[in-house]
Amino acid sequence: MPVAQISDTPNGARRKLATAQELAEYCGVPLATVYQWSHRGGGPRMIKVGRHLRARWADIERWLDAQTIDAA
Repeated sequence: MPVAQISDTPNGARRKLATAQELAEYCGVPLATVYQWSHRGGGPRMIKVGRHLRARWADIERWLDAQTIDAA
């Protein structure tokens, strides 16, 4: 079984998971959009912690990078 990388920061400290509200504010979208992404697919990978949605900041950045388009 592969070992997951625990560190999210260069100094090895763990970074707090993003809440659905933080993700919505960061992306400039309504909170309902984040819940739609989670329910329908799309958006960054989300994690269920009990009944709460969370996301790793690295996953958010990776997803945003994948959404980049060239200006026409």
